Amino acid sequence: MPFSGRRVLAAIAAGTLVGTVALINPASAQPNNNSARKLTKAVTLKGVLKHLDAFQDIADANGGNRASGTPGYDASADYVARLLTKAGYQVTRQEFEFPFFQAFGSSFAQVAPNPVSYTEGTDYDLMEYSGDGVAQAEVVAVDVNLTPPRASSSGCEASDFDAVDVTGKIALLQRGTCGFGDKVANAEAAGAIGAILMNQGNGTPTENPDRYDLLIGTLGAPVGIPAVSVSYDTGATFATTAGLTLRIEADTFSEIRTSSNVVAQTRHGRTDNVVMAGAHLDSVLEGAGVNDNGTGTAALLEVALQMAKVKPRNAVRFAFWGAEEASLFGSQYYVDQLTPQQVADIALYLNFDMIGSPNYVFGVYDGDDSAGEGAGPGPEGSAAIEKVFQDFFASRRLPTVPSDFTGRSDYGPFIAPGIDIPAGGLFTGAEGLKTAEEVRLFGGIADVPYDPCYHATCDSTTPVADGADRELYRQLGKKYKLWGNVNTHALDVNSDAVATAVITFAFDTSAVNGARAPGRPAATGHGAHQGHGAHHGHAHPTADAHGHGAALR
Repeated sequence: MPFSGRRVLAAIAAGTLVGTVALINPASAQPNNNSARKLTKAVTLKGVLKHLDAFQDIADANGGNRASGTPGYDASADYVARLLTKAGYQVTRQEFEFPFFQAFGSSFAQVAPNPVSYTEGTDYDLMEYSGDGVAQAEVVAVDVNLTPPRASSSGCEASDFDAVDVTGKIALLQRGTCGFGDKVANAEAAGAIGAILMNQGNGTPTENPDRYDLLIGTLGAPVGIPAVSVSYDTGATFATTAGLTLRIEADTFSEIRTSSNVVAQTRHGRTDNVVMAGAHLDSVLEGAGVNDNGTGTAALLEVALQMAKVKPRNAVRFAFWGAEEASLFGSQYYVDQLTPQQVADIALYLNFDMIGSPNYVFGVYDGDDSAGEGAGPGPEGSAAIEKVFQDFFASRRLPTVPSDFTGRSDYGPFIAPGIDIPAGGLFTGAEGLKTAEEVRLFGGIADVPYDPCYHATCDSTTPVADGADRELYRQLGKKYKLWGNVNTHALDVNSDAVATAVITFAFDTSAVNGARAPGRPAATGHGAHQGHGAHHGHAHPTADAHGHGAALR
């Protein structure tokens, strides 16, 4: 695959983004890059941007994207594996199958009693893995609960369909209790020709907007009927409208395809106390994914290359995940195949997904749930990981905000009950809107997404040419130094944070081990062993929201 390397940073101080650099021979790692001070000096923004250049070039040569199940992803995996092998790591390619899904278009409309056309992304969303076809029929609410607190198991049991006849009709289902895919599959089995998933409406709109807003999610696996999602208010209106007929049109394609994880491990260090760090390598089908997740991948890759000659006390395992955007299939596959002993041998997991958002915040995963928002704390030891990141930012006199363990990225399978591996990481924001308080802390523009090109074609090195709002990016460019859809300051700082955490734990995991449950290794990392555990097995899909994998219900 030809890599032109035409977009690199030549003059940070002047804000000029020009120059050319060969991508084939990265700077040689030094054996003494064995401390945070030395490694962060070796890991440069220029080095990280070279990899982002390569990923953009790969996308350009392969239909505009690097999505799992496409040639663009395979070329990205080849690029990463080639560099890591050349650097001396033990590199494996772990193949797995996953349900590939592509949507070409959809429409949603009310036919009766009064014709209304709905707008995708505003009024409704086509659910990932929706079936292909047209469904026009009467709408039947299935065990929908509109009475506060609106506890709902709508469509979770086959018996829910005994009280109503959905044969040849469109089933209206409410979020709650079980996965979205389970609800729609049950409706299909009961004879429905289409399905609508409405948000649950529990809590209050102010305190729980995610339970009222337009629901955006995945079914986790293909279904045979068209399926869309709507907000709670829209669903409640549907449920109380007599004689309601709706029409769903979905142009979609699904099939089973093969993808792979790239896993690289140091040849030195304890293999019963492994430090693991990961980033998803795939983009969405819409674009090159230079921020999501070229940034996390590029930073982690450069850290690995610059510490390739270091002999750590604990083996370090770098993972570049496939099919994250399809619902965490790569990381879930990996974790599913670990034996109990192999799980116990992993001291901790670090996750880096979107660490250069143009309208960024410095988000650190909230290991101890000190913010008291969303999900609870991570597994025992996660707070110690959070502290390493917080100490890093404090040393640079930079603020941070807590990032909730929502389950939307590849740490999800590691922190799942029964696995309970301590986890932490960084996140600069996705489709959420930046607050005025965050602007005070980090600059930028309030009430604008952290990444205005999230899951869009413009997540590239040329966002405006690829459809981004020209005026918005002009304003962002006045406030920040941008490299395409990437904030260079955020990426530079976070790359150093990645390096600091990886090298810190490579030599000492005692703060994390000491907090873990009995039976876990509790060591500071003495001795030197080689090799790593096997990684084989099968993934299972989950329900999801907002594009990244998550078992949200």
